[in-house]
Amino acid sequence: MSYCTVANDYELDKIYHDTEWGIPVHDDQKQFEFLMMEVMQCGLNWRMMLNKREIFRECFANFDYKEVANFGDSDIERIMDTPGMIRSRRKIEAVISNAQRFIEVSREFGTFSEFLWAFTEGKTALYINHEKGIIPASNGLSTKVSKILKKRGFKYLGPVTVYSHMQAAGMINDHSHDCVRYELINSNYPTIEMPCDDEQGVVDFSE
Repeated sequence: MSYCTVANDYELDKIYHDTEWGIPVHDDQKQFEFLMMEVMQCGLNWRMMLNKREIFRECFANFDYKEVANFGDSDIERIMDTPGMIRSRRKIEAVISNAQRFIEVSREFGTFSEFLWAFTEGKTALYINHEKGIIPASNGLSTKVSKILKKRGFKYLGPVTVYSHMQAAGMINDHSHDCVRYELINSNYPTIEMPCDDEQGVVDFSE
């Protein structure tokens, strides 16, 4: 059993894996969408996020971070009252606050994507043994990025959440070597080999 096999045991997971997960993202609206879903996911599971994605689109202006940044109390109440929505005021407020911080970073660096991708020199990181299914929950890079984001005022973006985002946004290729997506990404996008660093919560999916 491989990491990608585990990720494909449910139809919605399979569609997400086959069409989005790990494909390099350089579009800021998509970056914000993934980040927002990571915030909402904290303490829950990703499958729930995929199931509620359309509800998120309805609540958060189709992930338009410029519009979300201007949300006020009435919008928070509207979101809280939306059927099927995760009713966590703190998470909703964090998404709005993060949208504001997101804009600040994009103004400083040109785009949020440029800021984030600079940590891997604009390339998809390949870590030894990850292609075998030996995957951490966080590492030195995600810890570094998390600290910087927190210093800039971002919320709900700890090292584990940031690592998950970097996987989803294609900054790290954690597809298994026997998954067609692994080679597709490596063949179509620039990659960089990076040494394993302070990996935490490692799970061996290769067994």
